[in-house]
Amino acid sequence: MSQSLSPALSPSFRMETVGMDALIVRLFDAIDEAHMPWILAADNALRERLGEALIDLVPSYTTLLVHYDIEQLSQLEARRLIQQALHGLKPASTAAGREHRIPVWYDDSVGPELARIAERLGVDSDEIVRRHTSRDYCAFALGFSPGYAFMGMIEEALATPRLKTPRQKVAAGSVGIAERQTAIYSMRSPGGWNILGRTAVKLFDRDRDEISLFRPGDRVRFEPISREAFIEQGGDTTPLEER
Repeated sequence: MSQSLSPALSPSFRMETVGMDALIVRLFDAIDEAHMPWILAADNALRERLGEALIDLVPSYTTLLVHYDIEQLSQLEARRLIQQALHGLKPASTAAGREHRIPVWYDDSVGPELARIAERLGVDSDEIVRRHTSRDYCAFALGFSPGYAFMGMIEEALATPRLKTPRQKVAAGSVGIAERQTAIYSMRSPGGWNILGRTAVKLFDRDRDEISLFRPGDRVRFEPISREAFIEQGGDTTPLEER
Protein backbone atom coordinates (compact mmCIF):
# COMPACT_ATOMS: atom_id res chain seq x y z
CA MET A 1 0.00 0.00 0.00
CA SER A 2 1.40 3.43 -0.87
CA GLN A 3 0.11 6.93 -1.17
CA SER A 4 1.80 10.12 -2.32
CA LEU A 5 2.02 12.73 0.41
CA SER A 6 3.47 15.69 -1.44
CA PRO A 7 5.06 16.45 -4.81
CA ALA A 8 7.90 18.31 -3.02
CA LEU A 9 9.90 15.40 -1.63
CA SER A 10 7.53 12.73 -2.95
CA PRO A 11 7.52 10.61 0.21
CA SER A 12 5.18 7.65 0.29
CA PHE A 13 3.93 5.57 3.15
CA ARG A 14 3.64 1.83 3.56
CA MET A 15 2.16 0.00 6.52
CA GLU A 16 3.77 -3.17 7.84
CA THR A 17 2.30 -5.45 10.48
CA VAL A 18 4.72 -6.06 13.38
CA GLY A 19 2.28 -7.51 15.91
CA MET A 20 -1.37 -8.12 16.61
CA ASP A 21 -1.61 -4.57 18.02
CA ALA A 22 1.18 -2.73 16.19
CA LEU A 23 1.96 -1.38 12.75
CA ILE A 24 5.04 0.30 11.32
CA VAL A 25 4.35 3.24 9.02
CA ARG A 26 7.29 3.67 6.66
CA LEU A 27 7.59 7.06 4.97
CA PHE A 28 11.13 6.85 3.58
CA ASP A 29 13.83 4.29 2.83
CA ALA A 30 16.97 6.36 3.55
CA ILE A 31 18.17 8.48 6.45
CA ASP A 32 18.09 12.21 5.69
CA GLU A 33 17.65 15.26 7.92
CA ALA A 34 15.21 16.65 5.35
CA HIS A 35 12.80 13.84 6.24
CA MET A 36 12.39 14.82 9.90
CA PRO A 37 9.71 17.53 9.30
CA TRP A 38 7.60 14.83 7.62
CA ILE A 39 8.19 12.34 10.43
CA LEU A 40 7.22 14.95 13.03
CA ALA A 41 4.12 15.95 11.07
CA ALA A 42 3.07 12.31 10.78
CA ASP A 43 3.66 11.86 14.53
CA ASN A 44 1.33 14.77 15.33
CA ALA A 45 -1.32 13.68 12.82
CA LEU A 46 -1.39 10.09 14.07
CA ARG A 47 -1.62 11.10 17.73
CA GLU A 48 -4.54 13.37 16.97
CA ARG A 49 -6.37 10.88 14.77
CA LEU A 50 -5.97 7.77 16.93
CA GLY A 51 -6.64 9.58 20.18
CA GLU A 52 -7.30 7.35 23.19
CA ALA A 53 -6.91 4.22 21.08
CA LEU A 54 -3.19 4.98 20.78
CA ILE A 55 -1.00 3.23 23.36
CA ASP A 56 2.40 4.35 22.07
CA LEU A 57 3.92 6.02 19.03
CA VAL A 58 7.65 5.78 18.35
CA PRO A 59 9.13 7.95 15.58
CA SER A 60 12.46 6.94 14.07
CA TYR A 61 14.70 7.76 11.09
CA THR A 62 12.21 6.79 8.38
CA THR A 63 9.32 5.15 10.23
CA LEU A 64 6.79 5.41 13.02
CA LEU A 65 5.79 2.46 15.18
CA VAL A 66 2.10 2.65 16.03
CA HIS A 67 0.97 0.61 19.05
CA TYR A 68 -2.82 0.71 19.41
CA ASP A 69 -5.44 -0.72 21.75
CA ILE A 70 -6.96 -3.81 20.12
CA GLU A 71 -9.97 -3.53 22.43
CA GLN A 72 -10.79 -0.26 20.69
CA LEU A 73 -9.53 -0.88 17.17
CA SER A 74 -9.16 -3.82 14.84
CA GLN A 75 -6.12 -3.78 12.57
CA LEU A 76 -8.35 -2.90 9.63
CA GLU A 77 -9.74 0.09 11.55
CA ALA A 78 -6.24 1.14 12.63
CA ARG A 79 -5.05 1.06 9.03
CA ARG A 80 -8.03 3.14 7.93
CA LEU A 81 -7.38 5.79 10.61
CA ILE A 82 -3.69 5.93 9.71
CA GLN A 83 -4.56 6.45 6.05
CA GLN A 84 -6.93 9.26 6.98
CA ALA A 85 -4.34 10.89 9.26
CA LEU A 86 -1.64 10.92 6.59
CA HIS A 87 -3.83 12.01 3.69
CA GLY A 88 -2.64 15.41 2.49
CA LEU A 89 0.17 15.50 5.07
CA LYS A 90 2.36 18.61 5.07
CA PRO A 91 5.82 18.80 6.67
CA ALA A 92 6.11 20.34 10.11
CA SER A 93 7.99 23.58 10.64
CA THR A 94 11.76 23.11 10.69
CA ALA A 95 11.65 25.04 13.98
CA ALA A 96 9.46 22.40 15.62
CA GLY A 97 12.37 20.77 17.45
CA ARG A 98 14.10 22.30 20.46
CA GLU A 99 17.72 23.45 20.46
CA HIS A 100 20.30 22.13 22.92
CA ARG A 101 23.86 23.18 23.69
CA ILE A 102 25.84 20.31 25.20
CA PRO A 103 29.20 21.13 26.87
CA VAL A 104 31.78 18.41 26.26
CA TRP A 105 35.26 17.82 27.66
CA TYR A 106 37.23 16.38 24.74
CA ASP A 107 40.29 14.57 26.05
CA ASP A 108 42.19 11.35 25.37
CA SER A 109 41.58 10.09 28.90
CA VAL A 110 37.81 10.04 28.45
CA GLY A 111 37.84 9.90 24.64
CA PRO A 112 40.32 7.21 23.57
CA GLU A 113 39.40 7.39 19.88
CA LEU A 114 39.99 11.15 19.64
CA ALA A 115 43.71 10.81 18.89
CA ARG A 116 43.21 7.74 16.71
CA ILE A 117 40.77 9.47 14.39
CA ALA A 118 43.03 12.53 14.26
CA GLU A 119 45.96 10.33 13.26
CA ARG A 120 43.89 8.63 10.56
CA LEU A 121 42.97 12.00 9.05
CA GLY A 122 46.46 13.46 9.45
CA VAL A 123 45.33 16.30 11.71
CA ASP A 124 45.59 17.07 15.43
CA SER A 125 42.93 16.35 18.04
CA ASP A 126 41.88 20.00 18.17
CA GLU A 127 40.84 19.78 14.53
CA ILE A 128 38.66 16.75 15.24
CA VAL A 129 37.00 18.70 18.06
CA ARG A 130 36.52 21.70 15.79
CA ARG A 131 34.85 19.57 13.15
CA HIS A 132 32.62 17.70 15.60
CA THR A 133 31.42 20.96 17.17
CA SER A 134 31.03 22.91 13.92
CA ARG A 135 27.46 21.90 13.11
CA ASP A 136 24.06 21.17 14.59
CA TYR A 137 22.91 17.57 14.73
CA CYS A 138 19.37 16.30 14.35
CA ALA A 139 18.06 13.83 16.93
CA PHE A 140 16.58 11.15 14.69
CA ALA A 141 15.44 8.60 17.22
CA LEU A 142 15.59 7.50 20.86
CA GLY A 143 16.61 3.99 21.78
CA PHE A 144 19.32 1.59 23.01
CA SER A 145 19.01 2.95 26.57
CA PRO A 146 16.67 5.51 28.21
CA GLY A 147 17.36 9.00 26.86
CA TYR A 148 19.90 7.83 24.28
CA ALA A 149 19.46 9.80 21.05
CA PHE A 150 20.84 8.78 17.67
CA MET A 151 21.97 12.01 15.98
CA GLY A 152 23.47 13.03 12.66
CA MET A 153 24.84 13.67 10.31
CA ILE A 154 28.53 14.20 11.08
CA GLU A 155 30.74 15.28 8.21
CA GLU A 156 31.71 12.43 5.92
CA ALA A 157 35.44 12.67 6.64
CA LEU A 158 34.83 11.90 10.33
CA ALA A 159 32.73 8.82 9.61
CA THR A 160 34.30 5.91 11.50
CA PRO A 161 33.10 2.29 11.78
CA ARG A 162 32.07 0.93 15.15
CA LEU A 163 34.76 -0.76 17.19
CA LYS A 164 35.35 -4.38 16.19
CA THR A 165 35.27 -5.34 19.87
CA PRO A 166 32.76 -3.27 21.91
CA ARG A 167 33.74 -2.06 25.35
CA GLN A 168 32.08 -3.79 28.26
CA LYS A 169 31.65 -0.49 30.10
CA VAL A 170 31.21 2.97 28.57
CA ALA A 171 30.78 5.79 31.09
CA ALA A 172 27.56 7.79 31.22
CA GLY A 173 27.96 11.04 29.32
CA SER A 174 30.46 9.61 26.84
CA VAL A 175 30.18 11.29 23.44
CA GLY A 176 30.87 9.04 20.49
CA ILE A 177 30.58 8.62 16.74
CA ALA A 178 29.81 5.64 14.53
CA GLU A 179 29.64 5.89 10.75
CA ARG A 180 27.96 9.28 10.18
CA GLN A 181 26.08 9.37 13.47
CA THR A 182 26.92 10.77 16.88
CA ALA A 183 25.41 10.10 20.30
CA ILE A 184 25.80 10.47 24.05
CA TYR A 185 25.66 7.43 26.32
CA SER A 186 22.85 8.20 28.74
CA MET A 187 24.07 5.71 31.34
CA ARG A 188 26.97 3.33 31.85
CA SER A 189 26.58 0.42 29.46
CA PRO A 190 28.41 -1.72 26.93
CA GLY A 191 29.05 0.05 23.65
CA GLY A 192 31.04 0.00 20.45
CA TRP A 193 31.06 3.64 19.37
CA ASN A 194 34.26 5.68 18.99
CA ILE A 195 34.45 7.89 22.09
CA LEU A 196 35.71 11.46 21.74
CA GLY A 197 34.87 13.05 25.09
CA ARG A 198 32.38 13.31 27.92
CA THR A 199 29.60 15.59 29.12
CA ALA A 200 28.18 16.09 32.61
CA VAL A 201 24.68 16.72 31.23
CA LYS A 202 22.10 14.15 32.36
CA LEU A 203 20.10 12.82 29.44
CA PHE A 204 17.65 10.83 31.53
CA ASP A 205 16.34 12.11 34.85
CA ARG A 206 13.21 10.77 36.56
CA ASP A 207 13.00 13.95 38.65
CA ARG A 208 12.44 16.15 35.58
CA ASP A 209 9.01 16.83 34.11
CA GLU A 210 10.37 15.41 30.85
CA ILE A 211 12.60 12.58 31.96
CA SER A 212 14.36 12.43 28.57
CA LEU A 213 16.30 15.56 27.61
CA PHE A 214 16.00 14.92 23.87
CA ARG A 215 13.06 14.31 21.58
CA PRO A 216 13.13 13.31 17.91
CA GLY A 217 13.52 16.41 15.78
CA ASP A 218 15.56 18.34 18.37
CA ARG A 219 18.76 20.09 17.29
CA VAL A 220 21.97 19.51 19.24
CA ARG A 221 25.24 21.46 19.16
CA PHE A 222 28.29 20.28 21.09
CA GLU A 223 30.53 22.89 22.72
CA PRO A 224 34.08 22.15 23.91
CA ILE A 225 34.90 23.00 27.54
CA SER A 226 37.96 22.70 29.77
CA ARG A 227 38.59 19.97 32.31
CA GLU A 228 38.02 22.52 35.08
CA ALA A 229 34.64 23.53 33.68
CA PHE A 230 33.69 19.89 33.28
CA ILE A 231 34.50 19.21 36.94
CA GLU A 232 32.56 22.31 38.05
CA GLN A 233 29.53 20.93 36.22
CA GLY A 234 29.78 17.68 38.16
CA GLY A 235 31.61 15.66 35.55
CA ASP A 236 33.40 12.40 36.35
CA THR A 237 37.04 12.47 35.14
CA THR A 238 37.65 8.73 35.65
CA PRO A 239 39.51 7.57 32.50
CA LEU A 240 37.56 5.35 30.13
CA GLU A 241 38.78 1.76 29.99
CA GLU A 242 40.30 0.82 26.67
CA ARG A 243 38.12 -2.29 26.40
